[in-house]
Amino acid sequence: MAKKSMIEREKKREALVKKYADKRAALKEIVSDESKPMEERFRASLKLAKLPRNSSAVRLHNRCQLTGRPHAYYRKLKISRIALRDLGSSGQIPGMVKSSW
Repeated sequence: MAKKSMIEREKKREALVKKYADKRAALKEIVSDESKPMEERFRASLKLAKLPRNSSAVRLHNRCQLTGRPHAYYRKLKISRIALRDLGSSGQIPGMVKSSW
């Protein structure tokens, strides 16, 4: 199980990303538009820099939905390898047969 503080920090980042997504996308569009004047693009880049760092989607980290583990994460299942193994052993994943010999 991951530390509660790390899980909560990740939740806070997710909330910030969701909150600033529209504003960030609009500013990025202005910055990347070559037809706009240079001053306007520069002002937009300064506004983009003033936004909180944790509002960037790049700062998010994938974590297991069950345990919060950050490593060995399967994107398709949204759980870690350890959680997958436990669920497979208990027969809670349909179609998955875990063999042991």
